[in-house]
Amino acid sequence: MIQPTQKMSLIQHFMELRKRLIWVLGFFVAAFGIGLYIAPQLQSFMTAPLLNAWGATPGRMIYTNLTDGLFVQFALATLFAIFISLPFLLFQAWAYAAPGLRDRERRFIGPILILSPALFMLGAAFAYYILFPMVFAFFIKLNAAAPVPTAFFPSTTNYLAFIIDLLRTFGLAFQLPLVMVILNRIGILSRKSAFRAWRYVVVDAFIFSAFFVPPDVLSQTMLAVPLIGLYFSGILFMKGTGTRNRNKES
Repeated sequence: MIQPTQKMSLIQHFMELRKRLIWVLGFFVAAFGIGLYIAPQLQSFMTAPLLNAWGATPGRMIYTNLTDGLFVQFALATLFAIFISLPFLLFQAWAYAAPGLRDRERRFIGPILILSPALFMLGAAFAYYILFPMVFAFFIKLNAAAPVPTAFFPSTTNYLAFIIDLLRTFGLAFQLPLVMVILNRIGILSRKSAFRAWRYVVVDAFIFSAFFVPPDVLSQTMLAVPLIGLYFSGILFMKGTGTRNRNKES
């Protein structure tokens, strides 16, 4: 049973924190071990968008260094462990801090800890299931239409680093509505100001996409359009939040 934070001594605080950090570390190590065991399945899952984009003409991926196979397995196991451990880490952080929070703070922070991973997974799923098939098919056709004979054998390590970066980018980009609501609740961003800035947001969304996705119009549009939609959805949630705040103040 966790004691209220305000009644715990400094030593008890450190002991409680140490215990939860040990739990998180143990959970991460266990998840890493599972990740190593299922690394071949993870590699098949991560490379499926590119292999499927080849269609009837199967392609091949290559290792360029002797240690690439081992590196890929460790990288995928680490990625799996981080992905699985993050919700457990957030839960432990919440369990440690919640007793010292007020009821209003609990009602505000609790949903954030649930919505943030959910939005990240939604963004990553959008990239994997919608963006990747279109982008990879586009590049394969582009390479096949080269005026000179070409053979396309992408490096496995470079490919995995590329799509992991894209998955992370889309996962973070889908946090936009949540960030807007947080800024609104703490009084930094008003709903009216956010709505007035929509023209700048449209331009900034395409500029952001140009920096963080491959240099083709299709990929940039596939990121910019959802960002714009997320921005307007954030405004809708800010409207409800603002109304509640005004009612409380009145």
